[in-house]
Amino acid sequence: MSETKTLRCPICRKVVPTDSAEVPFCSERCRTIDLGKWASGDYKISSPILDPDLLEDLEHAQQQQHPTDETKEWKN
Repeated sequence: MSETKTLRCPICRKVVPTDSAEVPFCSERCRTIDLGKWASGDYKISSPILDPDLLEDLEHAQQQQHPTDETKEWKN
């Protein structure tokens, strides 16, 4: 006999079989509630950015928005 694993919906905590089309949610309603929480900023990713290429791109973008005295062009 094969045993079906289950998990709980992160929104309402109902049991959801892993072979359900809505995994990890129990319904479209809970999926929409979760999306709304991401969109409103209730959820945040708190770990720091460790990708060196991405950090370099962010630094470059910041320098373009707020140039330091060294990067400003002199006007005559």
